[in-house]
Order: sequence, then structure tokens, then C-alpha cells
Amino acid sequence: MDKQKILIVDDDENIAELISLYLVKECFDTEIVHDGEAALEKMKQYQPDLILLDIMLPGIDGYEVLSEVRKTSNVPVIMLSAKGEVFDKVLGLKIGADDYIIKPFDSNEMVARVRAVLRRYTPAAASKKDTIPSEHTGKYVEYDNLLINISNYTVTIDGHNLEMPPKELELLYFLASKPNQVFTREQILDRLWGYEYIGDTRTVDVHIKRLREKLPANDHWGLTTVWGIGYKFEVR
Repeated sequence: MDKQKILIVDDDENIAELISLYLVKECFDTEIVHDGEAALEKMKQYQPDLILLDIMLPGIDGYEVLSEVRKTSNVPVIMLSAKGEVFDKVLGLKIGADDYIIKPFDSNEMVARVRAVLRRYTPAAASKKDTIPSEHTGKYVEYDNLLINISNYTVTIDGHNLEMPPKELELLYFLASKPNQVFTREQILDRLWGYEYIGDTRTVDVHIKRLREKLPANDHWGLTTVWGIGYKFEVR
């Protein structure tokens, strides 16, 4: 089995080498670059399965690199931020980050975060071909022209694959699997993001906004805001 490839982007050579050491020990393949321009070039050549991306980089910063990556790829990206740096978590999520880690971090936590994000993404990567599986297998929900499969991380609209990052797909599936049930932002955060995000309800709003931008208008279903409470997947 081929090793999963991790691109490490950090201008601190010692930290980058340390991250690489931890990941290689866990049987990942790694490449290191130290600035944003090099990251964009290396991404094309290396075709990583995941990018660990520092925010403070010489030249173009991590946010700009992430924006450029998202124009052509849904490859998972975990942002790295040094403790004490100004880190706009919502901006990172808004432009497509899958997770973030504050430095200094525990090596086991970093590896666990990498594995968790890859677990969510890998099935989607395998189904990224132009052909859409015809059979309905695994856990899925289906509505008029919409199929959300959480087992292989695919969303199809009118039989066509709709690309979206794992977290957006998980949010859509979570709401659609419980139609017309209202969930508070806190409930959604607790279920999909875990304790470290509690209190940052803007995270949910950002993901709902991105889902609405991708999903076509439909008379039979939609993501509805319940003012003062939260959100629901409304089936009409």
C-alpha cells in the first residue's frame, strides 16, 4: 500500500523537520517547503494527501496559500499557528481549512488530527473520478435530486458529483439525516467539531453559508435558519 503523502509548509526549519520526523515514524511520506510560493509549486508536483500549513510565512502567507489551493483542489489542509499569534479561525475555515493546531503541540495530538482529517477525506478522494457510483451503498440519505452518502463521502445532485470538503459534507449529512429537526449552533459544534470549538458559533454559520452557496435552490428541501435558535434541513 502506498504511503499517504503530507506536505509540510513552515518557515521554521527545526519545527518542520520535527513534524516530518513524527509523521515518517507513523509511516507517512513527507515533503518540506519553507514559503508559500514553494508550497504552491510543490503541491502540483507532489500531489499530497494532506497539507500542514503554517500561517506566518515569508512572501505570501498561509491564508493566501490556502485560497490558491482551494481554487483547484479539495486536498485537506490543517493550519498551524504559534501560540500568541493572531489567528482568525473563522477566516481559515471560511476559505477552506479542515482543522487547525496551535504550536507548540503534542506530537501524538498532531498525528491524531492528521489521521482524523485523512479518514474523513480519503473515501471522497477515491470517488473523485468523473463516473458516479450507480448503486446506493453504505449510510446515505436521499431527497429529491439529492444524495448524501456518509460512507464514501459523496454528494450528488441530479446524478452529478458535488465537490465539498469533508466537514461541510458531515454537516449536511447530520442535518439531512434528521429532517425538520432544529439544532442549535452549540449542538452542531459539539457533535461535529468537539469541545475545543464550543463558544465559537460563527464556525457553524460559515459552513452553512458555504453549503448554501453550493446547493442549488430546491422546492422540496433546503437549509433553513430558525431565528434565535439554529438551523434545520427542511423537507417541504
